[in-house]
Amino acid sequence: MKNNNTRTARLLLAAVAALPGLGAQAAGHFDVDDAGTLDPGQCQYETWWGRSGAEPVMTGFHVGPACRVGPVELGLNFDRLSAQGVHSVTGGPQLKWTFAGAAADAPFSAAVSMGAVADLRRGGRWGGQLVVPLTWRPTASLQIHANLGADWALGTGVRTPRGGLAVEWALNDAVSLIAERHRAGDLWTSRVGGRFSLTPLISVDISTSRTGPQGVRGVVIGLNHEFTWK
Repeated sequence: MKNNNTRTARLLLAAVAALPGLGAQAAGHFDVDDAGTLDPGQCQYETWWGRSGAEPVMTGFHVGPACRVGPVELGLNFDRLSAQGVHSVTGGPQLKWTFAGAAADAPFSAAVSMGAVADLRRGGRWGGQLVVPLTWRPTASLQIHANLGADWALGTGVRTPRGGLAVEWALNDAVSLIAERHRAGDLWTSRVGGRFSLTPLISVDISTSRTGPQGVRGVVIGLNHEFTWK
């Protein structure tokens, strides 16, 4: 039983690549972040649930509140991965700063996002992430996002590259389609889905994905809610 639990714990760490990346994302649960941040005085929370693979099936749950504080967006992120009764719980802070093209209609935007994450169940071992998100808006309805950065593994500190490219097309004010190709943990993930606005401040994300050379399938549904804090 102990060997099985050890194997499952290792699979949980690998599942981070199959489920959306850890950390606050203006892109909701999608892996490729956009370069935008919240407006001054605004806060949001993002939460999602997903599952991937088979034998064992792995599930993940994320909650991430964030607020605009001065020129930056500050957030906290908590993630729980589960498989065969073994759980991994991680959490940590996130900071994001849009240093170019902060206006909502800017044709090009660039930001830097950095965060730390601790394993809250296994000795508080730390890891981290640094990403530079870029967004190009060739038309009012089309956005192209690119990410370049790195992850530092929990405990070992081993660095692996992170990056990807996404296309976001707004069909109208309520529906956007998103397709992306992303690399994390030395594994490539293809994800397609959509964002559906229930109100101007509340939206639901749904996506399906395939990860790695064996094409491990995953599905995620998320909720995003933005609100004014002052």
